Amino acid sequence: MDDTDRQLVSLLRDNARLSVVELARKLRVARATVQNRIARLEREGTIVGYTVRLRPEGEQHGIRAMMSIAIDGHHGEAVLRALRGHPQVVALHTTNGRWDLLAELRADTLESFDTLLNSVRAIEGIANTETSILLSTHKI
Repeated sequence: MDDTDRQLVSLLRDNARLSVVELARKLRVARATVQNRIARLEREGTIVGYTVRLRPEGEQHGIRAMMSIAIDGHHGEAVLRALRGHPQVVALHTTNGRWDLLAELRADTLESFDTLLNSVRAIEGIANTETSILLSTHKI
């Protein structure tokens, strides 16, 4: 990726609905250049999809939390596979330090949140967890 690709990705992160014409204008390149670069970034797997961002109060899941996870031994891939398939685990991040993973969790009620925590903790290979409920968001 060169500087133009990085600028293009930055513009798309900010607003993926910008037209190719608008992107070309902001980047000061030809429309065909933008189309070709987007196609190449998608083909290479740099851009893997597009999404919608909602304001926190607009999301259906009222309870959001971050779970720090320590993995036992060499169970990393199996734990990641199990968590990727869980519908209430919306993001996974590998980390360094005390914790091996950070998982962003979402649930509608405290009861379903409790069930979610228990189901994640029951995954073979998870040694320890620590969960913090997100109370408010100040920047997206």
